[in-house]
Amino acid sequence: MTVEHNPYLPPVSTVADRASDETSALASEAAGKGRRFATFVVDYIFFLVLSFMVGIGAALVFGDRGVEFLQKTPDIVLGSSIFFVYYVFFEGIWARSPGKFICGTRVINEAGGKPSWGQVLGRSACRFIPFEALSCFAQRPWHDSIPKTRVVLTRKS
Repeated sequence: MTVEHNPYLPPVSTVADRASDETSALASEAAGKGRRFATFVVDYIFFLVLSFMVGIGAALVFGDRGVEFLQKTPDIVLGSSIFFVYYVFFEGIWARSPGKFICGTRVINEAGGKPSWGQVLGRSACRFIPFEALSCFAQRPWHDSIPKTRVVLTRKS
């Protein structure tokens, strides 16, 4: 009996990964300004909820000393720290923040793959450049062009 005609061998077939084919087709399609603005709004809401949870957590864990520390810390320092950690955590692990998950976008590097940790740190740091928010009116915002990343669609609306 030959190997090709052995009835005890498992069947052989090629399976196309349809999800990755769709993702690669969408990877070339940049997210539009409207979707990116919606992503920003959703992320800002999540950031506010996270900030609230940090305050509650500090009060519960450290009591009056935690509340006193939060009151002494300048709002800009505390808010910027939470904002930076928020984006580095989500974009570093999944290349997507909660807003990007909801709006169907993700961050890629110029080669089309997941951005490096350096690029994620660069994206997050670039968000603190004065007037960076106004760069959204350009072709690519500074937090994309400087670290050489793009935001692309993962699903069509």
